[in-house]
Amino acid sequence: MEKHEHVHKTRTRIFINNFLGGIAWGLGATVGVSLFFAIFAFVLKQVNLIPFVGNFVSEIVKYVLQNNPHLLSR
Repeated sequence: MEKHEHVHKTRTRIFINNFLGGIAWGLGATVGVSLFFAIFAFVLKQVNLIPFVGNFVSEIVKYVLQNNPHLLSR
């Protein structure tokens, strides 16, 4: 028995199959990532983590500006 079987498909048919497979993969990846981020945003909204992050960033900016006042003069 031979190790490789001869494929009886034309190049056009192979191109069309690969092209459609690529489109399906791209569409699936886009929908999947969109769903993931939608669920992630919903969970963050329920946890009320955004005010905590905002206060944390505000404190960091305040600290940096207090210790580097020359940053304000630019």
